[in-house]
Amino acid sequence: MNAPFDPTPADPAPDWSLAPEGWHWSAQDADGRWYWYRTEPVPGIGGGVWRSNSRNQQYAAAAGRPNPDWFESLRRRPGTEQASDPDGPPRPAGPDSSP
Repeated sequence: MNAPFDPTPADPAPDWSLAPEGWHWSAQDADGRWYWYRTEPVPGIGGGVWRSNSRNQQYAAAAGRPNPDWFESLRRRPGTEQASDPDGPPRPAGPDSSP
């Protein structure tokens, strides 16, 4: 039997002003818990959770409602789209960038 449709939107992401400096990702697990991530997380093998090295994830907000669309909750901090990951290689320069 299918669960009844819930028209209420998913819980909003935590405010970026609360994120630690240098932590540029947030995501909500299926159980409703939000986390900050220093490196881009990946979906957990069993589903329902986002994973990153334990040193690179931190609890962000009280658990909200369970989120069946957890896979779509990953967000990058606004204004950091062009920033390179601290643990990854630098991004290549684009055609409009100076040498």
